[in-house]
Amino acid sequence: MLDKKCYDGYIQVLEEELVTALGCTEPIAIAYAGAVARKHLGREPERLVVRCSGNIIKNVKGVTVPNSGGQKGVEVAAILGVLGGDPERQLEVLVPITAEQIERSRALVAGGMCTVELAEGVANLYICLEARAGEDTVSVEIADKHTNIVHIVKNGVDVLAQAYGLDDGAADHKRDFMSVGGILDFAEEVKLEDVKELLDHQIACNMAIAQEGLTNPYGANVGKNLLELYGDERVEVKAKAWAAAGSDARMSGCDLAVVANSGSGNQGITVSVPVVQYAKALNVPEDKLYRALCISNLMAAHLKSGIGRLSAFCGAVSAGTGAGAAITYLQGGTRAQIEQTITNTLGNVAGIVCDGAKPSCGAKIAAALDAAILGGKMAFRGDGFQGGEGILTDNIEDTIRNVGRLGRKGMHETDIEILNMMIGR
Repeated sequence: MLDKKCYDGYIQVLEEELVTALGCTEPIAIAYAGAVARKHLGREPERLVVRCSGNIIKNVKGVTVPNSGGQKGVEVAAILGVLGGDPERQLEVLVPITAEQIERSRALVAGGMCTVELAEGVANLYICLEARAGEDTVSVEIADKHTNIVHIVKNGVDVLAQAYGLDDGAADHKRDFMSVGGILDFAEEVKLEDVKELLDHQIACNMAIAQEGLTNPYGANVGKNLLELYGDERVEVKAKAWAAAGSDARMSGCDLAVVANSGSGNQGITVSVPVVQYAKALNVPEDKLYRALCISNLMAAHLKSGIGRLSAFCGAVSAGTGAGAAITYLQGGTRAQIEQTITNTLGNVAGIVCDGAKPSCGAKIAAALDAAILGGKMAFRGDGFQGGEGILTDNIEDTIRNVGRLGRKGMHETDIEILNMMIGR
């Protein structure tokens, strides 16, 4: 049985990670910085300079900014944020944007109002937006998490001044209490009233954007293609297709909100939509669905704690692994079979790289889920990859630590090369 400290810790992780976001979280974080800067400046800025880490630039380059009229880019996100963003709404900052503001943003982007620079030697998730009007300047600095403002400097005076140390690539040890066994204990013991509202909101938002992605054309239409090419009768196909369709819509500027996981809306879709589809197909009681969603959300967060928010390690893999564990649970799998599902998935697709947020994310989600579903089926048959094979070990927690090491340290140079390719260096 979990002690109260661990129980409360898992509740806190869910509350911290399952946040509502409109659009891809990287351009939205830039818009949020812009809205905060405008608020402290007290008037509309005349010039903007945005300095971002490579991972931010990588994840903004290929996605459509929501409520932008189909525009892309750091400049668009920043300008829309200062024109009409609501800083109180954080990752839904662009909800109030009007058609007039969208048209103004086009003119301001074309006129060169905003300059973008690559910030080096900073955290993987880093944004510094400087807004200037006349003699007044305000800079807003975000680091490590998409809404984590660490400095607000107006005319040389830091009005926030939070203590902050540069992310040196070390894993986040605040969540060292998490473990596969602990997550399964929590899922079995959790009082549903402690998580129901949070999970109901995740289900409603993420299923809605998945439905939208299947109803209308977005990006490369990965979700639609899966259903049309492979049929919609098998739950394995529906699980992949619905999740991919949610990403299709989100990456192409759909203005429906999602509930994220580990700072990513795509990961939030991946840990929830396939689990809901399996729960429907298996006709399980509602409480079992909630417990399965606790497993998928927390397993993904556990994996990401070692990897970090942004990395060259594709987040669909950690989210797909979490979904696979939950699907095995829904099908009556034992703890050993759930662990084997995780091992089988990581032994298969741990090498998928993140080369930015874009329409192909839907296909990567489908690939990760395919590996997870296969991994679960193999586990039920008593088959699986074993410790000593590649990065896998005989202990599931050591395997997860290896994945964290791979994502943070092993793929660091990969991340740099991907960015160089994307910006033409």
